[in-house]
Amino acid sequence: MTGDIRALLARHLPGYQVRTIVPLGQGLDHTVSEVNGELLIRLPKAADPEAVRQEAARLAAVAELSPLPVPEVVFADAEAGVLACRKLPGRPLNEHPPPDPARLAGPLGRFLGALHAADPGRMRDLAPLDLYPAPALLQDAELDYRDVEAHVPVDQRALVERFLAEPPPGEPRSLRFCHNDLGAEHILVDAATGTVTGVIDWSDAAVTDPAHDFARLYRDLGPGFFELTAAHYPFPLTGDDRARIRFHARCALIEDLAYGLSTGPRHYADAALAHLARTFS
Repeated sequence: MTGDIRALLARHLPGYQVRTIVPLGQGLDHTVSEVNGELLIRLPKAADPEAVRQEAARLAAVAELSPLPVPEVVFADAEAGVLACRKLPGRPLNEHPPPDPARLAGPLGRFLGALHAADPGRMRDLAPLDLYPAPALLQDAELDYRDVEAHVPVDQRALVERFLAEPPPGEPRSLRFCHNDLGAEHILVDAATGTVTGVIDWSDAAVTDPAHDFARLYRDLGPGFFELTAAHYPFPLTGDDRARIRFHARCALIEDLAYGLSTGPRHYADAALAHLARTFS
């Protein structure tokens, strides 16, 4: 892998001096390495040239929209399936929560407002439609829950089971361009100053229900933080919007719990269990 990265850098950044290459980890589709503490190189397990071209174009468009920093593409090698971005400062919010998380609500509310204000027709060229219906999502959540039910504290199972027995919410009034996976692990923060330093991982971005973006904040940071963020969001949120946000937060928590107890890192399950009571109450 190190040799592949050196060859890529020699081709795309001739004269660039490589001092260190540090593997950071891997997901289902990619491995990521850090070069010189300043570049992140994503290598595919199977090259998808069109996906790389689309993601590079998406990041360029998002950089124009977003009031918060997003990854800057240094080079994209579509045929090799490689994307190289400049590393943003800060640490993931789930790893290093700042002393006063409430300070993040304003920047994140304005960020979501800018994102959701984008013309969805224009963004459809850069991000797919996500039209997975709520009834199917609820069915998936119930199947996941039955797999992990034994790991849920006995006194909290009724909360989840009551949710699973309720009808799903209705469809959104409109679809908007969304990050679509705005969990705490994708929000970078300077823990010392409590400022947001970037929003990363735009691979799941889609034109979809904007409730998805609020739902991850609700799940990871709580209903109170969600309300603080909503107060800085420039568009009104109706009772129906809030019902969909709660619904997607709860489905996402069950999904994380099942993922963390099966093929994913354990910390996903630990966080899901820690946040279960407040998310389903």
